[in-house]
Amino acid sequence: MTKTTISAIIDRLGVTRYTWTIWILVGLALVFDGYDYIIVAYTMPQMAQEWGLTKVQTGSLASWSMLGVVIGGVIAGMCSDRFGRKKTLAFFVAFYSLLTFPIYFAPSFAVFAMLRIISGIGIGACIPVAITLASENFPTKNRGFFTAATLCFYGWGWVLGGIVALNVVPAYGWRVCFLIGGLPALYAVFILYKMPESMAWLIGKGREAEAIEIIKRMEKVATGKAGEWLPGSIVLPPPAKRVGVSALFSSGYVKATIGVWLLYFMSMFIIYGVTSWMPTLLVERGYGLVLGYSFSILQNLVGSIGGFATGFVADIIGRRKNVIISFLFTAAAILLLGSVTGKWPVLIIAVLVGVCMQYANGGALPLMTEIYPTEFRNTGVSWAQSFGRIAGFLSPLVVGYVQQVGLDFSNTMKMFAFPAIICVLVSVFLIVETKGRTVDSVVGIKA
Repeated sequence: MTKTTISAIIDRLGVTRYTWTIWILVGLALVFDGYDYIIVAYTMPQMAQEWGLTKVQTGSLASWSMLGVVIGGVIAGMCSDRFGRKKTLAFFVAFYSLLTFPIYFAPSFAVFAMLRIISGIGIGACIPVAITLASENFPTKNRGFFTAATLCFYGWGWVLGGIVALNVVPAYGWRVCFLIGGLPALYAVFILYKMPESMAWLIGKGREAEAIEIIKRMEKVATGKAGEWLPGSIVLPPPAKRVGVSALFSSGYVKATIGVWLLYFMSMFIIYGVTSWMPTLLVERGYGLVLGYSFSILQNLVGSIGGFATGFVADIIGRRKNVIISFLFTAAAILLLGSVTGKWPVLIIAVLVGVCMQYANGGALPLMTEIYPTEFRNTGVSWAQSFGRIAGFLSPLVVGYVQQVGLDFSNTMKMFAFPAIICVLVSVFLIVETKGRTVDSVVGIKA
């Protein structure tokens, strides 16, 4: 009896309609996730005015959810590795949605903060689970592209948030935007019925029969005919000696873990600081709500080009080199944004910064999924994401503080060049190349 692995099967079939289906199903969960997070950025000016908030308090509007995001990221990986990717994703999509729409009724800043912290648990849980589930269904040679492109859906959720706010806030007020944020709970039901479970996870749990049924569906989609699969025909990679959080810092993984954590922390500091405050800063500079919001939407929309491009390039030149180059360009674009003057130069360079940020951040994603084995892959991804989200909590507060003490727009933007340079140094000294590594072949990375 010929034996094979899940990775070998996926690689043999290549990119099929099944691949694109998984990508879209996971992506839609991230669109809704992105909307529920970013809608705060587009309603900050109105909330700050209604509740009489200081600059630091205004910045905290975008930070409260990050406390929950950190918690959600930590528990999501362990839940997903134990209960499955699909069930965990569906549960947390419903969780963040059902705890977003009550913000419509929030009577005060304190109640808003409490609801955002709780809903943030679901928002933070979805990204690592979605990225892990998606990456375990992509062919090895295309995984860099598809993994990075999956995060583009999250950015499109940011675009959707801007479009909704632009049309809803002037006519109906900021609260209706959060009422709309409760609708994705319906998609959670759809996930349970239509999303296939990760085959790698099923095999790891001894549920080979279920994995074989999914394989047969894949083969029918790709070739029109399903093969004959006997029990025991799919083999497992050597099991990890340790699992759980402690495994992330065990021999063979510790250097890669530290590198990815630092890389993602600095990347999140840049992205959440810039995107959370950009609509408000542009409005305060006199661009007006429509123009300020429109260019923030454009920044996120065009930024998705970077998300698509980075995965494609990473599959060609390698993950490590791609990340180094991308953060160098990010630092240069940020410094340029802080140096130009005039309405249109600022807006054009702001869009360029969006492209560079998304390119750099997307380039780091394949590294997260490729440095850990299936037994604790989602734990590794979720803890890295959670550590990065601490920066997402701090960054809007830092921007609010430097604004409150008098730092102008130009110098505020230039401040973000420092974490970009740190990412370059981390990539040079700590990041290990993972190009070409199958999801079944990770048994320890010797740096």
